[in-house]
Amino acid sequence: MGIQTRKERERAERQQRIIDTARELAEAQGWEAVTVRRLAERIEYSQPVLYSHFAGKSAIVAAVAEQGFADLGAALRQGHVDATSPADALARVTHAYLDFAAANPARYDAMFMMNTDLVFGLAAPKPLRDAFAELEALFRPFVDEADLGARTEVAWAAIHGLATLDRGGRLRPELREQRLAILVDEWLAAVGAR
Repeated sequence: MGIQTRKERERAERQQRIIDTARELAEAQGWEAVTVRRLAERIEYSQPVLYSHFAGKSAIVAAVAEQGFADLGAALRQGHVDATSPADALARVTHAYLDFAAANPARYDAMFMMNTDLVFGLAAPKPLRDAFAELEALFRPFVDEADLGARTEVAWAAIHGLATLDRGGRLRPELREQRLAILVDEWLAAVGAR
């Protein structure tokens, strides 16, 4: 291994350490506690070193979000793999999404609530497009391509709404499974797949 390869590896490891530390600090104390100064202290590097990796807090949050989308995409993919039918995939993938949001509050906030420069839609980074593609795959068996994008965005908004309200303590926990079943039943009825 050459010196250049080692330096690149060390730089990548340092960058990942910054991302991990930011996520851990946000999970423990909230995103308002995450500052470049605090991160520099925690990882024992100077602030200029952090700025050599990220332009500022927004860029760090975006990096946490992008990794969150990669992990969310993997969880949704597993829901598809475990499903026994397209209808079962609707339930499993939706459940996986809600479980991810509940288990990863800081990452979920980075992905959807925090101010970042992440672009959504067709120009989005690959992890974002891949996670959305997993949601699109849910409806592909039921609707034609012309309706697929809009149907997926509406479904995503519904799942996100449930996740956000649930995380905020606005919904009764004992009704979680019932809400999920109703949502999936409504989707199936809307596409005529009951």
